[in-house]
Amino acid sequence: MKKRWLLAISLTLVLAVVGLCGCSQGSPIELPKGLEVNLNAQQEGIWVTGKGEVSVVPDIATLRLGVEVQKASVAEAQIEATEAMDKVMAALKDSGVDEKDIQTQYFRIRQRTKWYGEKEEIVGYQVSNKVRAKIRDMDKVGAIIDAAAKAGGDFFRIEDISFFVEDPSTYYKDLREKAMADAEAKAKQLAELAGVSLGKATYVSEGIQTPRSWEERMVPVPIPMPPGGVPTPISPGEETISLTIQVAYAILG
Repeated sequence: MKKRWLLAISLTLVLAVVGLCGCSQGSPIELPKGLEVNLNAQQEGIWVTGKGEVSVVPDIATLRLGVEVQKASVAEAQIEATEAMDKVMAALKDSGVDEKDIQTQYFRIRQRTKWYGEKEEIVGYQVSNKVRAKIRDMDKVGAIIDAAAKAGGDFFRIEDISFFVEDPSTYYKDLREKAMADAEAKAKQLAELAGVSLGKATYVSEGIQTPRSWEERMVPVPIPMPPGGVPTPISPGEETISLTIQVAYAILG
């Protein structure tokens, strides 16, 4: 009971000291048992966010493709799906896609039904097998799609295509310089508008914004091959890599 009273009295004394000190912020209060109360809870100085951006051409293309077969029995559907997928995989490898860059993403066998009046009947079984293929030769993307489509025939399906930069960290040094320069320019303007002198940076925090992952940027690709053997046109465009830096500058007066 005595300990509880002592704790309550101590907390009351702390609150009283805080109230008495009022505006004298910045000086910690020494308390028994090494306790401290820092009255300077506000952020001081000029806080800005600088940003650096660069537009780059993607060097990697990712395809999610595969086969889908529906037959009267599971065995029939699985056999034909396996044969078609083997051909698609062979076409990818023959086109220069490394085996380590081909990864199975989805495999499913499901029952297909249809309603006849009030009765649901089984009409067949569907086997779906899809992989994610990473293409490193951007000039061959269209040709690889066509080769896979030809190999898979009517069973071939392509879900999406996406583009990204494999190693965006190579751009970070320049982005940091741009972001810091942007932050300093903003801070100088704010200091001038406020009628104060800008001091040194007292706090720096970095945030990197890479392009969205391939899962977030699904781009449907038409399956039919163009006439006359002309490769499917594919344009990777550009990706934007950004980096932000939050900086706090001291105010000299």
